[in-house]
Amino acid sequence: MAASLAPLRRVLTPRLSGISPTQHIALTYDDGPDPATTPAFLKLLSRHDVRATFFLVGEHAWANPRLVKQIAAEGHELGVHGWTHRCVPLQTPGRLTTELRRTRHLLTLPGGREVTWYRPPYGILTTEALVAAGANGLTPVLWSAWGWDWSARATPTRIVRTIDRTLRPGGTVLLHDTDRESTPGSWLNTLAASEHLLTAWQRHRLAVGPLGEHWDLHPVAPTARSVGSTPA
Repeated sequence: MAASLAPLRRVLTPRLSGISPTQHIALTYDDGPDPATTPAFLKLLSRHDVRATFFLVGEHAWANPRLVKQIAAEGHELGVHGWTHRCVPLQTPGRLTTELRRTRHLLTLPGGREVTWYRPPYGILTTEALVAAGANGLTPVLWSAWGWDWSARATPTRIVRTIDRTLRPGGTVLLHDTDRESTPGSWLNTLAASEHLLTAWQRHRLAVGPLGEHWDLHPVAPTARSVGSTPA
């Protein structure tokens, strides 16, 4: 459902879809932290000197505090992806509010950035989720392009081509730095696709970074041009 409504959502609610009037690309990763996979993404991002937003699941962050601190220490932004990866409509409003508060508190590190972003699991954003996010000082944000990288059919090339079909300058990309909620081993495809995307974006001299920088740059004239990252 979230995928089928995405084209309409991008038009009617561009900010919710992570679309800004700039040339900036917001790079986001969901479902971590995962000590078996997340460090590989951190190493890749460091090599490209790029920062991203990591939407973390609270129970995994609680189990891996050192990794959470490493993500933040390397300049990346932390966002709330719920305490568990349970679908929002299956939670009571009271429990949802409590779990978002618990996760935000856990991710608010001493001396770190304020945690302000919320992305619900599966991109399913209900009225109750909007109320719970607002009660916790969180701003919901989804995405404008994703690579279906969790799928068993995903390959690095398919991920890149799928993103390239909808990504425009000013868009937000959704990927996953773990396969906890995906096809086993799918993170390797995402890692390879991330390498290609970062190289292409930098070749096009596009600014790439976390959501916190996404609306801070100077606006540019609207463009329908693709970022052109699809392999030849």
